[in-house]
Amino acid sequence: MHRAPHRLFYLAAAAAIAITTACGGGSDRKADTPSTTASQQAAPTPGGPLTPAAGGKIVTIEMLTDDQGNNKFSPNKFEVHQGDVLRFTLVNGVHNVHFLPDSNAMAQGLPAASPLLQAPGQTFDIAVNFKPGHYYFQCDPHALLGMTGRMEVEAPE
Repeated sequence: MHRAPHRLFYLAAAAAIAITTACGGGSDRKADTPSTTASQQAAPTPGGPLTPAAGGKIVTIEMLTDDQGNNKFSPNKFEVHQGDVLRFTLVNGVHNVHFLPDSNAMAQGLPAASPLLQAPGQTFDIAVNFKPGHYYFQCDPHALLGMTGRMEVEAPE
């Protein structure tokens, strides 16, 4: 019976370390990001504000902590087309968006992780110049708490 409290302690300690590291506690954070390729250099720099291509639209994804303390993207699943712009908008809390190369089969050309947004209303824009397919993203400090999402880029018609 005395083992359960120890397991909870180790689980809580592991979660605290993971969150601290994701919030910038690790000094070699940039060491695991892939080097910049020519296709990344040619792509528009994410950040914003960006304008969609002709016929494209702005897709707003809210980043928030709800009344129950859940950190989430809203919506967390959506579909877009090449030429659209993703506008990640902070509602409350402190969040970022990161398309992780190891979570995405078509990792070439993924934008770098956004900075942590801290002031309500701050935005971070990303031009959709991804190849058609499914892409996964997360908020680095809250990924272990379920703040993840999935984007589907549709093939041009």
